[in-house]
Amino acid sequence: MFGRIVFIRILQAIPTLLGVATLVFFLLHLVPGDPVDALLGETAMAADREALRQALHLDQPILYQYGHYLSGLSTGDWGTSLVDHRPVLERIVERVPATAKLAFTSLLLAVLLALPLGYWAARHAGKSQDAAAMSFSLLGVSIPNFWLGPLLMLVFAVGLGWLPVSGMDQPGSMVLPAVTLGTALAAILSRMTRSSWLEAMSTDAVRTARAFGVSEHYIWWWHAARLAAVPVITMFALQLGAVLGGAVITETVFDWPGLGLLTIEAIQRRDYPLVQGCVLIIAAFYVLANLLADVLGLWLDPRQRYV
Repeated sequence: MFGRIVFIRILQAIPTLLGVATLVFFLLHLVPGDPVDALLGETAMAADREALRQALHLDQPILYQYGHYLSGLSTGDWGTSLVDHRPVLERIVERVPATAKLAFTSLLLAVLLALPLGYWAARHAGKSQDAAAMSFSLLGVSIPNFWLGPLLMLVFAVGLGWLPVSGMDQPGSMVLPAVTLGTALAAILSRMTRSSWLEAMSTDAVRTARAFGVSEHYIWWWHAARLAAVPVITMFALQLGAVLGGAVITETVFDWPGLGLLTIEAIQRRDYPLVQGCVLIIAAFYVLANLLADVLGLWLDPRQRYV
């Protein structure tokens, strides 16, 4: 039963990725601007412009270009960058480690902040400690990355000079981007942890444990924690995909040489194949994150297998 449901989820992910690839392809071709102008300049000779247009298949009907694009995806050929003429997959693979490093650090920071904060708020629900914890959480959710990043940069890099402004080669260069990206995630996870723990404490299983004289500490950290873990872990898995969305802004602010910065650079240069590859990779991570969340939910809560 479990394996069959997972297999069905995987099959459902395929048309989702196909839909993303299709949507990105047609939206990029509707964006104003000509990649030939971006590569050669508007003063280039007409013969050179036409030759480049033919080489890039831009002179063909859009449906032919779309079919050529899908054919390349099916064979592992994601095209060639219009700017440096290197394979798109090669460019993406070069940038993925930097993004993975930033995403892992941000998620680790979010977990280290969210779990104690959520437990503390739940344990003191309705008191001043709860209000303080949730105020911090609300602040973390409300502040956007494009505002928090420059603020941290001005204070800790420009003002105090403790940390580097941008890049990833200097010691401590990971701190500001990870805090910028991880703060919002920590805020979301802490609120989910609090609500899930309080909901678990009101279940029949917890009331039965109390009736049998089980200690309150054991109830919080065993019975309630197991019940609260399902929605929290599911939310954490979903945040894996959200990290890449936030990384586009964070990497741009801190000039972090990852996949997000590569996407912005490709958009600015109208490098269609590279933009399509970057967006498809980000979408694939989103789909995989949702798939992971589904699988974890099925594994932790067998009741979902029969819904």
